Amino acid sequence: MPEMPEVQGLTSFLAGRAVGRTITRAAVSAISALKTYDPPIHALQNAEITASARLGKFVVLSCGDDLHLVFHLAKAGWLRWHETLPATLIRPGKSPIALRVALDDGSGFDLTEAGTKKSLAVYVARDPNDVPGIARLGPDPLDAAFTREAFAGLLEGRRTQIKGLLRDQGVIAGIGNAYSDEILHAARMSPYAIAAKLDDDEIGRLYAAMHATLTDAVAEASGKPPADLKDAKRRGMQVHARRGEACPVCGDTVRSVFFADRSMEYCPTCQTGGKPLADRRLSRLLK
Repeated sequence: MPEMPEVQGLTSFLAGRAVGRTITRAAVSAISALKTYDPPIHALQNAEITASARLGKFVVLSCGDDLHLVFHLAKAGWLRWHETLPATLIRPGKSPIALRVALDDGSGFDLTEAGTKKSLAVYVARDPNDVPGIARLGPDPLDAAFTREAFAGLLEGRRTQIKGLLRDQGVIAGIGNAYSDEILHAARMSPYAIAAKLDDDEIGRLYAAMHATLTDAVAEASGKPPADLKDAKRRGMQVHARRGEACPVCGDTVRSVFFADRSMEYCPTCQTGGKPLADRRLSRLLK
């Protein structure tokens, strides 16, 4: 799933390549992806892209102040850029392409989604805050206003596991399954730790790990075209998706806990006092 660093990489790329260009065509080939009807998708035709921005995991392409193309790539979506847009006809239901956007210089992009679970979402809005997922976003973790004290305030009174809290877009925007694994590993903290029970040292350690992990990942994504962003993400992972490999810090074997549609990875030595976590969602450490 694309998370904040990759989405930031996409918006930066689009800022340099699509901003200033005029949309000549926007065609939806997976009708389930389009979540709005007013303004209609054809309102984008002949509109100039004036800005590219990220809000949480959402990409916002603005066409002036009152028309915005907003999309969320969900778990299996991606943006495929074409310097010369293919002329082939997209056959609905026969292609992974959900949306094609053509620009006035012959370039453009496709939004694609792999697999059978279709969660990619496209919106055309007069204001990005009209999009339900954006309206509920918590603070951006790399915003200068999101200080250690602000972070501590968010944790106060929350009797939820820290792994789930980091992934909650209504609490903190942009972090998903992969980077929450990486942040917790860097902070040497169990994913099952209860947010409200963290002491001052643990809060400081977690905040520093979050800031450093995301800052480094955004820097790594910066300047890369969409085709290179996924591989850059994989190369940067210390524990996520590395089950069975050696932890780069201590050499212990990276373990997984599996859920219905995802897994989380962690290092027992670095994070749980050497004890493996039971493989069910609300479990405590194995005795």
